[in-house]
Amino acid sequence: MLNEIKKDAQTRMAKSVEALRHALVKIRTGRASTALVESIKVNYHGSDMPLGQVASIAVSDARSLTITPWEKQIVGAIEKAILASDLGLTPNTAGTTIRLNLPALTEERRRELSKVVHGEGEDAKVAIRNIRRDANQQLKDLLKDKDNQVSEDEVRRGEDEIQKITDQAIRDVDDVVKGKEQELMAV
Repeated sequence: MLNEIKKDAQTRMAKSVEALRHALVKIRTGRASTALVESIKVNYHGSDMPLGQVASIAVSDARSLTITPWEKQIVGAIEKAILASDLGLTPNTAGTTIRLNLPALTEERRRELSKVVHGEGEDAKVAIRNIRRDANQQLKDLLKDKDNQVSEDEVRRGEDEIQKITDQAIRDVDDVVKGKEQELMAV
């Protein structure tokens, strides 16, 4: 039972770190990435669809993306969705191909994005600490349960191991945040 609680906590913490990585991919750095626009919602036949499902997105060079819609009539809807997004990009359309040029980030914008990255990191740490709290509560509940023969020493050992898992997950979050910040600050 103790091992199950530790494995569950470890799995959930790893998922929190992975969710942070996924969230940080969407934050724009100096270079083009398809993940930047894949999740933009486009009105397609009356329903909102992610851009990645209605068009092919490619990185044409370090600072530009090329979007080729599957259907010709959706070009206008894609342009509207890009303009409405908070990315601050202007689409250039040539026929059915939409080109997005990513301007270089200013120092001020880099600092703002760095604060956003730190905020995402803090949210991930809070999630990890909540998982630790839940796991420790499960251990204490085991101790109170008369059916389980779990000693206080085993519970204390379990709490120590969960703390080690938590410390490792927080180090992972710090590494992810530091890597993204270095990517942002690279000119």
